Amino acid sequence: MKRKPIRILALIGLMACLTGCMGSSTTANAVGGELIGVRGTTISEPTPYGMVAVNKGSLKVGLAENDTLWGAGFPAREISVDGFWMDEHEVSNAKYRQFVYWVRDSIIRERLADPAYGGDETYKIEEDKEGNPITPYLNWSKPIPWRKATEDELRAIESVYVTHPIDGTVMLDASQMNYRYEVYDYAAAALRKHRMNPEERDLNTDNTVSAEQVMISKDTAWVDDEGRIVRQTITRPLSGPWDFLNTYIVNIYPDTTCWVNDFQNADNERYMKLYFSNPVYDDYPVVGVTWEQANAFCAWRTDYLMKGMGGYARQIQRFRLPTEIEWEYAARGKSGNPFPWESGEVKSDKGCFYANFKPDRGNYTMDGSLITSKCGIFSANSNGLYDMAGNVAEWTSTVYVESGVESMSDMNPDLKYNAAKEDPYRLKRKSVRGGSWKDPESLIRSAWRGYEYQNQPRSYVGFRCVRTMISDTRGTSSRGRKK
Repeated sequence: MKRKPIRILALIGLMACLTGCMGSSTTANAVGGELIGVRGTTISEPTPYGMVAVNKGSLKVGLAENDTLWGAGFPAREISVDGFWMDEHEVSNAKYRQFVYWVRDSIIRERLADPAYGGDETYKIEEDKEGNPITPYLNWSKPIPWRKATEDELRAIESVYVTHPIDGTVMLDASQMNYRYEVYDYAAAALRKHRMNPEERDLNTDNTVSAEQVMISKDTAWVDDEGRIVRQTITRPLSGPWDFLNTYIVNIYPDTTCWVNDFQNADNERYMKLYFSNPVYDDYPVVGVTWEQANAFCAWRTDYLMKGMGGYARQIQRFRLPTEIEWEYAARGKSGNPFPWESGEVKSDKGCFYANFKPDRGNYTMDGSLITSKCGIFSANSNGLYDMAGNVAEWTSTVYVESGVESMSDMNPDLKYNAAKEDPYRLKRKSVRGGSWKDPESLIRSAWRGYEYQNQPRSYVGFRCVRTMISDTRGTSSRGRKK
């Protein structure tokens, strides 16, 4: 019995020696130069506010046989998509107004720092703590003096407003609400044909290296002396990575007149005046927003988020519009239904409608709404998404082509083209999905696809944002087309 403690101590000593030589499982050390790998810090991506996860999976798009909706030219095809985050409902008036007010406030701060309006240098940071010059940026920590402004400050604030010449209403000057943003085209920059070194453009060493000058196209924009936005797509010889930086300037104020222009012989003046500006409609989907404005919102939302995230921001994917296939995949839910709900009918056994659309000829109110309804008042689909049918049709990033899925890849299809101003209008068509409050039952099916022109605002078209997941390890699903 006296030897037992000695044996235990010896065993503990042996284990300590082994641990010292081999290392523990937590430190992952190895003996004799064994390959163990270098691991980074694991990051668990938090759920973005107001978004839900749509896990990776596959979707059968199109028809194996013809029907009255699709016609004769759309074969069935299996397509796979990666996981992404998606807004649980359309972007509301209140959320888009935050974007408009941010642009307004940035203009005011810029002018408050301008000597022409008093020149308060504290509104713009131009030096670091040591007094060294830096790229100037606005000081958002300094509040705008809305209530107790000096004469110069008041001139700066009032400069972004106009007064209606007839009724005296003071309102934002929509023509000034311009947002400038830049997008680096990483995909174009990665193409082998765009390498600066000609020897890197072709991996076949038997081929003669061509030193021919590579031409690239990029989008640029500026404001001319008349205050007009000039957008241009330029083609020039490749000179460096800056050639893949695209610049956009977009007037982002919604076109409220769309309520009158879309319905020429209807009394929609109240919506033109109130829908975007009145708090009654805060939680209604924003409309009158073009595809170009929706993209500008996504860019602003990305920058707005990343400024508060520090170094972690570089690992977060950008907000963007969903692709056409992502949208349909998300709309169908986990079972791949023809509508976002489980039933093939548009209303329950109790007569309650599942979406806001036009149930009958000329009868818009049968579902409870004349125009749009508040976001999210109908039940969500199995992905937790609201209003994927009806309410407003939604912009996608996908350029509209009649051939549909035949023109797309079968993995993360992304068929896009940002048409230049001088391009023919057929190249400016962008796919819209989901149908709207003005559409009949056939046009609110998840498979329905239509288009609008990228610069055309409509009273029945809105949008929602998506963000690609850093890593989707949540599982997969397969969703076939059900008729």
